[in-house]
Amino acid sequence: MTFERINADKPHFWKADIAASVDQFNEWFMRFAPKAFRATRLQTTEQVKAALLATNDLRNLQPDRLKANPGALPTLRMCTAPPLAVDRLVGLSNANKSLIGKMEEGKIAPRMNEEILLVHLTSVCLVLNRLLDRDIFPWLDRGKKPTNHERDRASTIVADRLCGAVANPIVRNAQEQRQLTKIGDFLNKLGYRRRAHPSELTLQEMEPATYTFRMNVPVGKTLKVNIPIDVVIQPKNPRKDILPILIEAKSAGDFTNTNKRRKEEAMKIHQLQAAYGAKVQLVLFLCGYFGSDYLGYEAAEGLDWVWEHRIEDLLKLGL
Repeated sequence: MTFERINADKPHFWKADIAASVDQFNEWFMRFAPKAFRATRLQTTEQVKAALLATNDLRNLQPDRLKANPGALPTLRMCTAPPLAVDRLVGLSNANKSLIGKMEEGKIAPRMNEEILLVHLTSVCLVLNRLLDRDIFPWLDRGKKPTNHERDRASTIVADRLCGAVANPIVRNAQEQRQLTKIGDFLNKLGYRRRAHPSELTLQEMEPATYTFRMNVPVGKTLKVNIPIDVVIQPKNPRKDILPILIEAKSAGDFTNTNKRRKEEAMKIHQLQAAYGAKVQLVLFLCGYFGSDYLGYEAAEGLDWVWEHRIEDLLKLGL
């Protein structure tokens, strides 16, 4: 069975669609991205305050405090002048990279010998203490506890640094959630129901007229691995011997990043086809900066797409 192409075989429409998609992303960014960033900054500010309190406002930045609060490390890296990237901290402290990686996740490496752990944490604390940004934390030179105003101000500055380091993921996550919500609303109006698919059933056994988000689909023959799919839809009239509709929600705020990551979707469809046959169809749901180079590459790899500004094209998938 061959599928009718929606947009991949219509390059004469690409230029107009690219312009419309860029306009749509920019409009969303101007209206909603600052709000998403502010909400994250408020949450991050509270995390910074917790890290300050856990170290007695940086006046007791010692290995035992760091061991008890490993999740404070990302905050502490932003408390230095200049702020330290993970790899820079590893290099300066000569600490175990795996240990630092676990601490960034809020954990301590479980198998590390206690004495060795103490050596690495001591080295990390020496670097952090030496590089603390004393302009932000003026109470350190005074040797006294900060006022509430000083702590609040310092927390806001460090939170801005943290949010600046993850600004793109903040925007990307907010945009992805918005895209999924839009697809869900569209499907709900058609009479579909969002329902988690039981793990003990095959994908082909998914209940008709249902959909789910962020589903892991197993691939591989000798070595089984799961690949995440943003949206999986079982049509009201399931197609015999064909997987449900698989959709990847993609958004981008610049053309460069999409060209760097365009191989990800191609690899995903090849994995799916190797596991389930050539009939597998993976459709991209696009909003933002997707240029002709990106579209041409994906079309050549057998991918098709639906533009968010023309979401009704989803109907052409056989819903």
